[in-house]
Amino acid sequence: MDTSTNLPTVVLPRLVGPFRVKRLIVAMLLLALAVAPGFLGELTRGLMIDAYVQVSAFVAATLLLFYGAERIFKFDIGEALKGAKGFQVPLAALLGATPGCGGAVVVVAAYSSGNVGFGAVVAALTATMGDAAFLLIATRPDAAIVVLPLSFAIGILSGWVVDALAGDKMQVDTSQQCELAPLVGKTRAKDYAFLALAIPGLIIGVTQLSGLDVYEVYGSLVPIVGLAGTAVGIGIWATSRLTAMTNAKDSPVTRMAEETAFISVWVIGAYLAYDYIVAFTGLDLEASFSAVAPLLPLIAIIIGLVPGCGPQVLVTTLYVNGLIPFAALMGNAISNDGDALFPAIALNPKAAIWATVYSTIPALIAAYAFYFFAPGFMN
Repeated sequence: MDTSTNLPTVVLPRLVGPFRVKRLIVAMLLLALAVAPGFLGELTRGLMIDAYVQVSAFVAATLLLFYGAERIFKFDIGEALKGAKGFQVPLAALLGATPGCGGAVVVVAAYSSGNVGFGAVVAALTATMGDAAFLLIATRPDAAIVVLPLSFAIGILSGWVVDALAGDKMQVDTSQQCELAPLVGKTRAKDYAFLALAIPGLIIGVTQLSGLDVYEVYGSLVPIVGLAGTAVGIGIWATSRLTAMTNAKDSPVTRMAEETAFISVWVIGAYLAYDYIVAFTGLDLEASFSAVAPLLPLIAIIIGLVPGCGPQVLVTTLYVNGLIPFAALMGNAISNDGDALFPAIALNPKAAIWATVYSTIPALIAAYAFYFFAPGFMN
């Protein structure tokens, strides 16, 4: 299919590509908000700095460590999953529980190729929290220690139950092939620039976690690193083909830069949405949510059914700011499938729908168990 229809190649050269026009528009909007005069610009810049040093730098470090180890030890996750046999469901749940969406997408790809059973897909999608896991780890590690292992355990149990009850009915046509990742590309200068900024960003973030005032310790370096890192990340995101996962054959630096940039834009969006509402509408979100407290876990679970990580990052942001209870976060973490639901729908819509339905049941059970029996837990 020709994606360049009705788009002037002079204005949009191949380096940019028409398929990234929407991202470029969003990037320019974020830039305009950051340079806006007065309170709007000041608030936006502060939130971008916070998003970078509190989340993005930690995401970059985690991904670089993970992909670097994968490259050094020549470990192919897809092949390991294929040969796991009786351990496919626990391994799929472990991949799903890994922060980000890449692990769950690998399981979906393996299912499409006939290498794993349907229970493995349910296990991965139930266990995954998507990109929202990075935000939770960076801001509420105490809650992450509970959410991620519990989601992992529930994912395993759900996968085994589904395989026992309906696994044979959901066999996939093995003639289907899966092409989810973009083409292999060279490591670019902007990838190295992102890495160079992530290092001081991580140092600033760790310092902030220790309770020190980073502006007193590092002064103007904080906004320089935060805004520069944000700008480079937005640039990578706006000109990247990444939709769900990077190509495993790309360099660890490229994979880290692209996936971190992708996650960062969602985090920035959630930060801006929350603070803009509070700052410019005068709406008391805490009072509004308190009025419908019993419905919050159900609402969070329903939001979890929406494909993509953006809505889920917003739910986590609401929890971090104390606006929704842990029960709602737990329900959303189990019900949401992150970006992995997009390729699942594209490759096998029937399996994607049923996997989502199956993951909703344990989400309801877990969420309301916490709501009624441990209402103050992790709040």
